[in-house]
Amino acid sequence: MARFVHPSKDDITLEGVLAALADPMRLRIVKSLLEKKNCSLSCSAAAPCPEMAKSTLSHHFRVLREAGLIHTTKQGVENLNCVREADLNARFPGLLKGILKHAEG
Repeated sequence: MARFVHPSKDDITLEGVLAALADPMRLRIVKSLLEKKNCSLSCSAAAPCPEMAKSTLSHHFRVLREAGLIHTTKQGVENLNCVREADLNARFPGLLKGILKHAEG
């Protein structure tokens, strides 16, 4: 069974969050996950491009997870992901909202 490593809330760094969100594909993944606030999405459902290679998609989700942006759980054969919005807001109030607001415009 896959074991996912998630940093604790206190180990989430500003540098890690900004570096992870600097990639346009990862930013689109986070936006996609936030649109479905009350549910987790599989990697393929949150993918910004359906034709993206699974290895590339796995890499993007690993970077987001290791930066503390998402939490991944295993359910059957799927990996379900959700944004760690509460942890991010506790650590850096308003940062995620501000980044996403300015990324849209």
